[in-house]
Amino acid sequence: MLVQSFSYNAFFFTYGLVLNRFERVTAADAGLYLPPFTLGNFPGGAVLARLFDTVGRRPMITATYGLSGLLMTVAAWLFRIDALTAVSQTLAGAAVFFLASARASTVYLTVSQAFPLEIRARAIALFYVLGTATDRVLAPTLVAILIAPASRAQLFWNYALTAVLMLRAAAAKLVRAFARESR
Repeated sequence: MLVQSFSYNAFFFTYGLVLNRFERVTAADAGLYLPPFTLGNFPGGAVLARLFDTVGRRPMITATYGLSGLLMTVAAWLFRIDALTAVSQTLAGAAVFFLASARASTVYLTVSQAFPLEIRARAIALFYVLGTATDRVLAPTLVAILIAPASRAQLFWNYALTAVLMLRAAAAKLVRAFARESR
């Protein structure tokens, strides 16, 4: 859940800067590049939801974290070598978050089911608070430090860190998690 918060921040916190500084998109036009993310986020959960029930949560959460981490790695490298345009950067982000949105909702559901009914609401609230603190304080602060010079190299490291966190979460889910739906 913390990786989820960080990954969204790492991309969206810097996206206006990337469009304006590196892709020469005006501030007035930058908002036009946001709808594709919505078009990538919403269908991700809707299209992949059935697979979480048929294939299983553990393999699907592992796959969505892993694939989104790999896609973020490729997008980071392409950004670093200046091989993306405003449109291709937007499409790359939409592809990453197509997978990320599906895993986000399933992770929250799985975490909620890991606790007995009597304490489930408290557990969800605690994880939500931790996720929100990460989302509102830790992630923006770290991202701001990473991108302070606002160079292509610094932004690459921001995206690379995000990819590593996604890949690490996939590995953790694969190795340590239990298949909740089988209980």
